[in-house]
Amino acid sequence: MSASINNRRRIAVATLLAAFFFAVFASLGIWQIYRLQWKLDLIARVDARVTAPAQPAPGKAEWAGITSEKDSYRHVTVHGSYLNDDEVQVYYSTSLGPGYFVMTPLKRDDGTIVMINRGYVPEEKRDPSTRQPVSGETTVTGLLRMSEDHGWLFSQDNKPQEGRWYRRDVGAIAKAKGLSDVAPYFIDADNTPNPGTYPIGGLTVVSFRNAHLSYVITWFGMALGTLIVYGVVLRQFGVWGKPVRDPEDED
Repeated sequence: MSASINNRRRIAVATLLAAFFFAVFASLGIWQIYRLQWKLDLIARVDARVTAPAQPAPGKAEWAGITSEKDSYRHVTVHGSYLNDDEVQVYYSTSLGPGYFVMTPLKRDDGTIVMINRGYVPEEKRDPSTRQPVSGETTVTGLLRMSEDHGWLFSQDNKPQEGRWYRRDVGAIAKAKGLSDVAPYFIDADNTPNPGTYPIGGLTVVSFRNAHLSYVITWFGMALGTLIVYGVVLRQFGVWGKPVRDPEDED
């Protein structure tokens, strides 16, 4: 078989492979551009919600339409009375160290309930008897958060029967405490001081990992690398520049 035929076949294979990998890498780069724009829009929307004046928390008639995309981190306010006997403590690692978020149901005037994350307490303040309760009617201002119905990778499951909580799962807490008419969200209370200091509110972390630009650079860099390698292969096969002799062509 002549060297020219061998080279044409090799070039055809190299071209197909280069076209395939270039298309894949370029497509991933374009997709990451869209993801980058989506993430920037999300960050802008959340920033606007967090800094907006507080509005009344959604009532029962609005619950069915609440979504993470349009409602998470809304600045809201709610009025009612705490059901202190039904609080649970959810283990969390916070900026103040490991401890617990105190989740307490707040009963509104219409009888519906909103779960309030009142804030952080260390281990020695986990027991409600070590803290000063809030009695009577109160107003809470904070950020609306979606129920943590599903755990993250490697996260522990809630163990209601043992009183051990690792996620702020509103539905599970309501079921364990026998509560009804509970909003499908909870509110992270702001840093308004509580009697006796604890719980400490205002620890909501409003940040979103945004590595999409680095992914854009990576994928388009790999697409460019594919073209460079393809050019080197064409040079090796003598498509441009000085041809390389095929050993099979030598007698």
